[in-house]
Amino acid sequence: MSRVLILNPADDIAVALDDIGAGETPEGLAVAATADIAQGHKIARHAVAEGGLVRRYGQVIGRASAPIAAGDHVHVHNLMMDDGPREAEVGVDAKPVATLDGATFNGIVRADGRVGTRNYIGVLTSVNCSATVARRIADAFPDSSLPQGVDGVVAFTHQGGCGGSSLSSDVTLLQRTLAGYARHPNFHSILIVGLGCEANQIPAWLANEGLEAGPNLRALTIQEAGGTARAIEAGVEIVRELVSEAATVKRQPVSASHLTVGLQCGGSDGWSGVTANPALGAAVDLLVAHGGSAMLSETPEIWGAEHLLLRRAADQGVADRLNARLDWWREYADRHQMELNNNPSPGNLKGGLTTILEKSLGAVAKSGSTPLNDVIGYAEPLTTHGLSFMDSPGYDPCSATGQIASGANLIVFTTGRGSVFGAKPAPTIKVASNAKLASWMDEDMDVDASPVLTGTPMAEVGREIFERMLAVASGEKSKSEALGIGDNEFVPWAVGAYL
Repeated sequence: MSRVLILNPADDIAVALDDIGAGETPEGLAVAATADIAQGHKIARHAVAEGGLVRRYGQVIGRASAPIAAGDHVHVHNLMMDDGPREAEVGVDAKPVATLDGATFNGIVRADGRVGTRNYIGVLTSVNCSATVARRIADAFPDSSLPQGVDGVVAFTHQGGCGGSSLSSDVTLLQRTLAGYARHPNFHSILIVGLGCEANQIPAWLANEGLEAGPNLRALTIQEAGGTARAIEAGVEIVRELVSEAATVKRQPVSASHLTVGLQCGGSDGWSGVTANPALGAAVDLLVAHGGSAMLSETPEIWGAEHLLLRRAADQGVADRLNARLDWWREYADRHQMELNNNPSPGNLKGGLTTILEKSLGAVAKSGSTPLNDVIGYAEPLTTHGLSFMDSPGYDPCSATGQIASGANLIVFTTGRGSVFGAKPAPTIKVASNAKLASWMDEDMDVDASPVLTGTPMAEVGREIFERMLAVASGEKSKSEALGIGDNEFVPWAVGAYL
């Protein structure tokens, strides 16, 4: 049985399927290892001269920073970033999707026709100054006290809402994010809590975002309520009424076309791009074929693989919008004296990933193979079915917050090192890239994608993920929900300065 994996005949490296000792010639490779190679790390198939390109997945993942001999460990000591041009024929891979029907889940149909996967009451904050009051209100309703059918009362607090111009980009971005949560179908109703004197005035941002206060969208300010204790008391009374109303909601069968899934990966390793991410991509293809929607995000983590998305762009306008976001990130990194290649984290490096190019090629695999139909800004409402891209940082909680604000009613999160991420109000399904992780952190992992390495077809694991999506969307708890995770993962993107 081969001890290395060669993903593409054009690859300059192979990936170690288990730990390989120096001097061993692993089955599947014609050369001996010149150093110890850890599982998931790269071993050179042949010599590469200093400055030569190195390929994985048949794509460039970097340039040799020193001469690489056959059998060498290929990693940070001899592989560096290559920022050369990556030409793409726009739309050449945008093929029509063969439609499927029949897949359903038990969803929550709101009065306006939107469909949720959960039934929460949200307590939003306009400013950090109202965070404690919002949390005290939510804390008055522990899950064990709620009637059947109500998933929880959750406070969403943040660090913004004041300290800058009322017209600054951060305030408008925060308003858009809050509005996305306020109209999200996974909420039965919303209470907004403010201080009263903040830059992010509640009436103003509601008007800016086309929202109106009403029976299911309430608001109060601490100053108008008469202080902290009175505001908490008033908020508890409002939420008590909303909980009673939310308890009357019932689930009903709906088409899988009502699912909008945010695609995330974090704590990636050398197997993420081989097992979990492409398996999620296979599930996304099934979802899109059934009329559903998926959002890829984390713009710095498609760097080096953007040409693969451009080849799937539905039209030139989609390609132009994606390129515009990449240009913005290049300028943003330069302005802050950062390099986009500093993205691979210590955990990524330990797991076998070396450059952002390599990481991005694996990350893009989450999106499957269907056309890229739209590119939207952070937390902008998603209006297009199929696959879309939402601009965001590569920081998972921040990116997922934007996806939820854009309309994701479910998150699927792949991991190789072991992320423990969860989110409310959109339940999170976590997919492990390797068997060790799936076993060691079994209380956190919903799906094990590692059978791909032992012969299980990718399509079969993709089908398992898709069926898990439908089950969780129908009300089954994901592992992160069973652990009660998701109250502290609301992280709106803050771009500007505080004054």
